[in-house]
Amino acid sequence: MANVNKVIFVGRLTRDPECRTFSNGGKVAKIGFAVTNRRKNSQTGQWEDEPMFIDCEAFNRGENGKLADIIEQYLRKGSLVYLEGRLHLDQWDDKATGAKRSKHKLVVDQMQMLDTRQDGAGRSGPRAGPPAESYNESFGESEPPAAPPAAGANEDIPF
Repeated sequence: MANVNKVIFVGRLTRDPECRTFSNGGKVAKIGFAVTNRRKNSQTGQWEDEPMFIDCEAFNRGENGKLADIIEQYLRKGSLVYLEGRLHLDQWDDKATGAKRSKHKLVVDQMQMLDTRQDGAGRSGPRAGPPAESYNESFGESEPPAAPPAAGANEDIPF
């Protein structure tokens, strides 16, 4: 049987991206991410939001990879985004106790910005970002935005 490791999240950044450049020219953007799980409290019968926090990494891959650059330039703490990627188990030895430690993190393959950005004057306006709303790291290129229908295009439709 085939294995699948694919995760999709919609949530908000918990901190500004932290970027690091490698000696070979590569780059990684590390972000904290929060999503909310809803669950019913068995004692009160009320629905409760339970936050879940996950660390994420996005890389510039290949010649045309720019995912880490886009995250660094356009995302900030509180940004609402769609992330798609795969889980990776990070393991290390605790320096203080010597105990083995581990955590899961998301390695981002695709990212889409979902909210508008605040400009310097505090007014909400259109996001000043890349021409595409979505970035697909698998192909190393942005997906073109859908073209709006031409003015008057629906006037010939009889219904």
